[in-house]
Amino acid sequence: MLDHIGIAISNIARSEAFYAAALVPLGITKLYEYGPDKTDSGGTAIGFGKDKMPFFWVGDNERVGEGTHVAFTAADRAGVDAFYEAAMKAGGRDNGAPGLRSKYHPNYYAAFVLDPDGINVEAVSHKPE
Repeated sequence: MLDHIGIAISNIARSEAFYAAALVPLGITKLYEYGPDKTDSGGTAIGFGKDKMPFFWVGDNERVGEGTHVAFTAADRAGVDAFYEAAMKAGGRDNGAPGLRSKYHPNYYAAFVLDPDGINVEAVSHKPE
């Protein structure tokens, strides 16, 4: 089980705006923000999650990594579609429009966008419709 994931970003304000908009359709919201005085590394960290549990963190205190990928679970295919639309409106770049990816399994319905730093962000539903 994934407890949390953190990624390095280059611009905290830009990434906060992107994720705050793109993750709403998945029921994920900003829960915490810690400034340089509260982090071990001297940067700003923002935690997104559900039910008072942050599990996705972005921080501007490290070098942006190559090949970073994060996948969020959507409740259904409509949630995947809504994520994609919200992410694109928030400044994301297309990296795979919503659709079935049957090479993974018959019900793997996903969409992929690149965030403002080029990180590959996915929303996926494993449910048949």
